Amino acid sequence: MTLTILITGSSGFVGGRVATTARRQPGTDVRLLSRHAPQGPEYVHGDLCAPPSLRGVCAGVDVLVHCATRVDGDAETTEAVNDHGTRALVEEAVRAGVRRILYVSTAAVHGRGPFRGVRPGEVPIAPASPTSRTRAAAERYVLDAGGLVLRPHLVYGEGDRWVIPGLVWLMNELSATLTGCTALQSMIDVGTLGRAVVAAALSPAPGGGVHYVNHPEPVPVADLLAFISRELGEPGGGPALDVAAALDRAAGSPLALHHLGMLTTDHWFVDDTFWKAFDCSPGEGFAAGFTRAAPWYRAFLQGRKVS
Repeated sequence: MTLTILITGSSGFVGGRVATTARRQPGTDVRLLSRHAPQGPEYVHGDLCAPPSLRGVCAGVDVLVHCATRVDGDAETTEAVNDHGTRALVEEAVRAGVRRILYVSTAAVHGRGPFRGVRPGEVPIAPASPTSRTRAAAERYVLDAGGLVLRPHLVYGEGDRWVIPGLVWLMNELSATLTGCTALQSMIDVGTLGRAVVAAALSPAPGGGVHYVNHPEPVPVADLLAFISRELGEPGGGPALDVAAALDRAAGSPLALHHLGMLTTDHWFVDDTFWKAFDCSPGEGFAAGFTRAAPWYRAFLQGRKVS
């Protein structure tokens, strides 16, 4: 039996890896939603910013995997894509009788923390940014339709232009690295996340709900920064600062304060049941994943062309 899977956001960081993984699954017919003119037989035209264009995109689809997210830009476009676009897409999936709807969201829907050893359902939805608010709205549409929501926290690996590059930027902005930070961060490499999404999407196991999808072992911030220094050079260049001194130095930069506040606060989410329920391995962990991705990061940070 062939399962037809429709993936949104396949040109993005996570969605691209999900699409690549899905293509390798036997008995799977992959379709990719695109707002541009179809580029081949896989592509289905539809624009989340134009809900009428979504009519019919789920015809004959067994599984919808929704990875498309607007994370930057103006608030109106973010709301159009993440909120209104998701609502229209889910309505279309329900209308077409799609068997499983899966949405790749973010643990940021809970706000800024601290979160230490938190399991699904233990903390409220309290988004602190327009992007997170619209993604929380998207979650609601999926859950109300009986769908499955996956919440990774920090996703890294080849193609990451936000997490590790953002930390390097922060250290350079401070002209220093940090010392004495005891925070823990949940992380997952994009390859493992792609496998996890496809495993959950194609699983015969019934049911929806919410799962955190991160490696079971959280990453101490001290280890995270040590790996960045070892593999990518010494960011910042100056003497190390403790957290209080770093916050003082960042006082004139709201963006640096935002990044520093997140980095130095626990964001540790626990959900071992996900890996068991969908018979998927969480992978080797941060040390191995980051070491593999380091050459890509070095090329990206040096401004060289990267694939």
